[in-house]
Amino acid sequence: MPVNLTAPDPASLLPVAGLRLGIASAGIKKPGRRDITLIELAAGTQVAGVFTQNRFCAAPVTLCRQHLTQGNIRALVINTGNANAGTGEEGLARARRTCEAVAQLMGCAAENVLPFSTGVILEPLPVDKILSALPAAQADLASNHWSEAAHAIMTTDIVAKGASRQVSVGGRTVTVTGIAKGSGMIHPNMATMLGYVATDAAIAPALMQQLVKEVADVSFNCVTVDGDTSTNDSFILIATGQAGNAEIADATGADYAALKAALSEVAIKLAQAMARDGEGATKFMTIAVEDGRDRAECKQIAYAIARSPLVKTAFFASDPNLGRILAAIGYAGVADLDVNALQVYLGDVLVAENGGRAASYTEAQGAAVMQEAEITVRVVLNRGSVNATVWTCDFSFDYVKINAEYRT
Repeated sequence: MPVNLTAPDPASLLPVAGLRLGIASAGIKKPGRRDITLIELAAGTQVAGVFTQNRFCAAPVTLCRQHLTQGNIRALVINTGNANAGTGEEGLARARRTCEAVAQLMGCAAENVLPFSTGVILEPLPVDKILSALPAAQADLASNHWSEAAHAIMTTDIVAKGASRQVSVGGRTVTVTGIAKGSGMIHPNMATMLGYVATDAAIAPALMQQLVKEVADVSFNCVTVDGDTSTNDSFILIATGQAGNAEIADATGADYAALKAALSEVAIKLAQAMARDGEGATKFMTIAVEDGRDRAECKQIAYAIARSPLVKTAFFASDPNLGRILAAIGYAGVADLDVNALQVYLGDVLVAENGGRAASYTEAQGAAVMQEAEITVRVVLNRGSVNATVWTCDFSFDYVKINAEYRT
């Protein structure tokens, strides 16, 4: 079951002026399943995105990248149950047909539509089912359908993921609301995740790509479930510009910092929810690497620990077999790392120092921490002043079961 995670109260997901969402059922994988989400954007909305680094990227990712270069995005369409990945030119053609159908309904060009898919790879997109469901999705458009959309984009997720915040920017109240899906095949860059965070703030188009990357780097690019980078990962930032604030045009100003903080807070909550809802998860783990020379080496070590099957299975068993953490630190690939200079903590318990087991450490201390549902591993490198944090979960029997039975 998800670790200390519940679906957000629908009333807590605040409408964002200039954006409406509609949900419908296409029955792509299961009859009656609400699996189509349509998002309508007001004219003048700014959109930016970051996507999977998997070279076998899905057809909708390819189209999104193309369409974003042309600007003037007016609609997003999302389907679950089929990833439209590993589908070649036919997959691109089917994704284009979807965009064309949405454009006809919404009164815009096909290039003004961003398509997204998630689900099984290497199967043809059932485009006719999607096209049949689009009119119902359009008829369902409403500003307060964030919760419905959060449920509609789920695949193996158990809990819908959404969050909202409000912040003062330029003397105006600005709203930030986001939803995401992701539970397995999660690892940057990015992860099987779809994330959509919208704000009604006005921000200069030239700053949007910088902002979405900065937000992704402290949130969705800091989470791993199983070390597998998906073909479909997409994180989209939407700014409708309808809050009434003066357009943010300076990335060094206070308004940019305030907006970035609110966006990051929502994105971090969504990213952590993915690890809490990791397939079969029973433990939520924070891996904090401190006092490194640079962020890259800190994340390198953090990810080596977070994606280690041996570490993750030990945590599932509540077994303080902590030599597995030391091994992961050692093979992380930081060539000049002085293992005699670092300390390793499990929760608040000092486990290792001076190249080996801490003199004060007892097995009973480790066993007590391992019983907790949320556990922090701290690695203090003592070779600089830079820190990085990664979130992950354990590997349970259910992880194997879920993925063994994924297509059944």
